[in-house]
Amino acid sequence: MKLVKSKEGISYLLPFILVTSLFFLWGFAHSILDVLNKHFQDVLVISKAKSAMVQAVVYGGYFLMAIPAGMFIRKYGYRMGVILGLLLYALGAFLFVPGSKLMSFEFFLFSLFIIGCGLTCLETAANPYVTVLGDPETGASRLNLAQSFNGLGWILGPLVGGLVLFSDGGGDISFPYLGIGCVVVLVAILFMRVRLPEIKEEIVHETEGTHLKRGLWKQAHFVVGVLALFCYVAAQTGINSFFINYVTESSINIGNQEAALLLSFGGMGLFMVGRFLGSWLMEKIAAERLLLYFAVGAFVCMILVIIGGGWFGVTALFICYLFESIMFPTIFALAICRLEQHTKQASSYLIMAIVGGAIAPVLMGICGEQEIRYGFFIPMVCFVVIGFYAFKYKKLSRKD
Repeated sequence: MKLVKSKEGISYLLPFILVTSLFFLWGFAHSILDVLNKHFQDVLVISKAKSAMVQAVVYGGYFLMAIPAGMFIRKYGYRMGVILGLLLYALGAFLFVPGSKLMSFEFFLFSLFIIGCGLTCLETAANPYVTVLGDPETGASRLNLAQSFNGLGWILGPLVGGLVLFSDGGGDISFPYLGIGCVVVLVAILFMRVRLPEIKEEIVHETEGTHLKRGLWKQAHFVVGVLALFCYVAAQTGINSFFINYVTESSINIGNQEAALLLSFGGMGLFMVGRFLGSWLMEKIAAERLLLYFAVGAFVCMILVIIGGGWFGVTALFICYLFESIMFPTIFALAICRLEQHTKQASSYLIMAIVGGAIAPVLMGICGEQEIRYGFFIPMVCFVVIGFYAFKYKKLSRKD
């Protein structure tokens, strides 16, 4: 594959396939949270704002763990960062077994925080690793391709969670986490036994000259990229968190389980299709231009969600997932492009920006406590910021 070859013709296909499997695992971990959010509202009888703590602790883990994860990866390499992330992920998942007996919201939050710390290590290692497994010019397209398989995890999370937790009489909350914990342990063992090439940024960019003379925080395309990524994760997480609430409040006679299935096959299905489509389109359209088009589309969808109702609003919410699809990998790749010796450090700060996912659901829960559609003002504003980043990217990334 051309996307996973360097300019010198070195093939990175096998490492790319192995690392891409990780994208599925964290997609599942994130998307099942959206089912947990509504499940805890019903079972533990808590408010929308309080249930949003489910997302807050996971994404808060990103903020607290990103710098330590980056330091660990700089010292021990990408492979060891992946292994550490997988072990933390498994530990948090297995804690749901005693958690299902205690039925303590605080204990579940602690378990999810451990999972969030593990996911931080995985994303801090895997996202930049994929961007450097080949020609820097195709980094955004390559990351979109890898993130397409992340979309499969996003589909299965609400599917499994909805079928188990919203079944008649309610299901055992530990069941899906016990299963994914076992899978994660097996993947960790695989990474312990397989050696991956440790690519150094200095080598990747040796054809482009010496190290950057300016510091990381003087790279405008990176600085604004951090803000754009913060806004994207805020928007995506907020929309996912209250998708089920929006659908069940839309007077279309759909219950929790049916809404979870709609999220799985409708929203997340379009999300996955969008990532494959985006990877293909970026071979023909500049990444920043495509990002601008998709940001405008998502903004319009949010307006329709807020003013609409019934199937009209739900359909607009579905379509928004298609426009959201390319945003994370594209913003990440654009922000990290040509940072040379700063790449690993920049990855840590970009992963910290994922803390946006801890803030938006809480704000949306507060704004939409009576009618959740009003909470969608938050992601609408976020898409404006993303559109601005895409529109100004060429100017921001211009070298002095």
